[in-house]
Amino acid sequence: MTTEVSASLIATLPGHYYTDPDVFRQEQERLFEALWCCAVRSADLDRPGAYRTVQVGRESVLITRARDGGLRAFLNVCRHRGARLCADEAGQVRRSLQCPYHAWTYDLDGRLIAAPNLTRMPDVDRSAYGLVEVALREWLGYVWVCLAESPPSFEDTVIGEARERLGDPASIERYRTQDLALGHRVRYEVRANWKLIVENFMECYHCATIHPELTDVLPEFADGFAAQYYVGHGAAFGDDVSGFTVDGSPGFGRLPEVADDQDRRYYAITVKPAVFVNLVPDHVILHRMFPLAVDRTVVECDWLYAPDVVASGADLSKSVELFHRVNEQDFAACERTQPAMGSRAYRQGGVLVPTEHHIGVFHHWLIQRLAS
Repeated sequence: MTTEVSASLIATLPGHYYTDPDVFRQEQERLFEALWCCAVRSADLDRPGAYRTVQVGRESVLITRARDGGLRAFLNVCRHRGARLCADEAGQVRRSLQCPYHAWTYDLDGRLIAAPNLTRMPDVDRSAYGLVEVALREWLGYVWVCLAESPPSFEDTVIGEARERLGDPASIERYRTQDLALGHRVRYEVRANWKLIVENFMECYHCATIHPELTDVLPEFADGFAAQYYVGHGAAFGDDVSGFTVDGSPGFGRLPEVADDQDRRYYAITVKPAVFVNLVPDHVILHRMFPLAVDRTVVECDWLYAPDVVASGADLSKSVELFHRVNEQDFAACERTQPAMGSRAYRQGGVLVPTEHHIGVFHHWLIQRLAS
């Protein structure tokens, strides 16, 4: 699928990879239901009984804060007759989770604790009818879940991928993302296949065309070279730029542990299948993608700052506005591309220029996963 077509150009995926429901079903099964996916920010579950539901592949996953303070993840399915346990995306319960259909009731750790007439059925083993648990890890202040019965190594497939991109295992830890506070969140509904969004994020061949604010702050992006085009690279701020803001004005103080050689630089990381981490000296921007259909993707974007910055009520607008514009510009480009994926003109796909060749590695990874 990535056959070389000239010395400078290599082929993309064919168009049907972005339109075929069967391909999307395979991606749900072999990627999103088999790998670690970033689900929610841990701090959003700030007390026992708080819960969030997220769509992971074809499954609704319920994440709760238990009474012991720990986090648990389960399939959002009652074990009695299969009703969805929690219909809302977020909520708070007092002590237990109760199915609204027949009132089967579960402790926050997933154990079946009550049901109508259950005492008349002494042969029923309550421990066998608890909620189906989902593997859970916390990293960067987020809850990551994996639906696989035998999840792949989190260290190799998630942490390892981020560290490999930066070249220095300690680099990402210096931002102390888990200790930052949420300053702003935007939920985007993108009418495009999730892979178009990933590919767009990975390259900057388009930056001079559609990102005037970003290239003003990061001038090298105007030359088409992406932040991810070689290991350890971080795009430098322009000489007259004071901060990662929409007009280049000062942002906030450098995060305490960010190294001198990371200052005044922007780093971008793609954690497959669908997480983007953006690192700048004074804040972190994290994208979580939730593919809902072959041509529909929800993207949640968080802007994270030092807790004292958020607590002080500082004006975050110029800081947020820069990447919000980048997001809107990128997602509009993806939506402009999606209809052509079904065109006969794109039946065999398109091409990647040299500054985009690393996208071919992503395509190769995808094909290998779908064939597994």
